[in-house]
Order: sequence, then structure tokens, then C-alpha cells
Amino acid sequence: MAVGTASLTAGIVGIFLPILPTTPFLLLSAACYIRSSQRFYRWLISNRLFGDYIRNYIERRGVTLRVKVSCLALLWITIGCSAALATDTLWIRILLAVIAFGVTIHILSLRTLKR
Repeated sequence: MAVGTASLTAGIVGIFLPILPTTPFLLLSAACYIRSSQRFYRWLISNRLFGDYIRNYIERRGVTLRVKVSCLALLWITIGCSAALATDTLWIRILLAVIAFGVTIHILSLRTLKR
């Protein structure tokens, strides 16, 4: 349960920090909770904020178009702001762009689910 909770915390922080990946941490939380506490697992997958997202990713191997667009918009806004405002170092800006492109490719490669 401790690893699941730590992973959930990292996943939630990753929503706001583009360098920290949200999805793997949420999936790790689900995997830890299903093995340690059915109560926490049910809470996680029925959560109104990310329950559908986790269920769709695990069970149907995809995400909705709305999730894709939201993720990509938030990713590029936060990466862009970070590159423009948080650093003057060229190699860090390049690293941020490479990370953003990698995450974009991953998100676009996911199956798009119909509502």
C-alpha cells in the first residue's frame, strides 16, 4: 500500500509537472492496490478525476480523444512555459523539447476510444 500511495502521489504531481509521467504512476498505483487493498483499488478506479482514465487504459488499451487533446495541450503549455521562463540553458530547453516530443508520440500512438 505504501508503494501504491507514493506512486499515486507522484502521478498526481505529474499532472502539473510535465517531466514526471502521470500514467505509469497511476497504473503502478492500481497494480499495487489490487494486490494489497481491494478497497483502495476500488476507490482509485471509481475516482471521478482519473478512474475512467485508468479503467480505459487498463481494460480497453486506449484513451478518449478528449483525454488526448487535454494531455497534449497541458503538456505543451507547461513544457513551453518551463523552457521559456524557468531556464536560460539551451541543453535543458532541448531536453524539455525531446521529452515533450516523446510523450506526444506515446499519447498519439494510443488507441482512440469512442465515448
